[in-house]
Amino acid sequence: MKVYAHPEDHQPGSVQALPGDLAIWFFIAAELLVFAVLFICFAEVRHEQALSFRQAEDQLARLPALAETLILICSSYTVVGAVETLRQGHARSASRGFLLSLSLGAAFCVLKILELHHDAELGMSLSGSSFDMFYLSLIVFHFMHVLMGMSMLSVVAWRSAHGTYADGAIHGAESVAAFWHMVDLLWVFLFVLVYVLS
Repeated sequence: MKVYAHPEDHQPGSVQALPGDLAIWFFIAAELLVFAVLFICFAEVRHEQALSFRQAEDQLARLPALAETLILICSSYTVVGAVETLRQGHARSASRGFLLSLSLGAAFCVLKILELHHDAELGMSLSGSSFDMFYLSLIVFHFMHVLMGMSMLSVVAWRSAHGTYADGAIHGAESVAAFWHMVDLLWVFLFVLVYVLS
């Protein structure tokens, strides 16, 4: 299965392939499946323990979570802009977009750490209630993916700044962008599941 780096590489009559490397899409599919199982388990246990979950959810800091959501949505937008700039052949300019996305990811992490500190002050722990276990597991697991995505963005930003993508082969950058979009999408689902549907 060929992956096209540019829209003009697409030949009439052929099947349009996903951007980036095929391997990243298998990885993304596997990660989405893992999170889907966790989300379903969370929803099932919440249904069985509705009262205790509702009481715990009432203590969550929703405003910081909303800010985190907006930050990640903005970071996806800047990643799209950076990849498009890279596609147009402006590798060094694209690096600024990736660095901006990286900065937004760092802002998300700072807010999330502060939120987790707030949760710890409330007495939440993995060995606590069923809600605590699921909530912290989901949050920390997603947080690890954010850190992984940030490390990828830093590499792409560095490579862009040094003209690595000047030959137009941007599969790696597209793969990183796809992973980052997955991280953002997962957070939106997590935000709705935990902070909104309470």
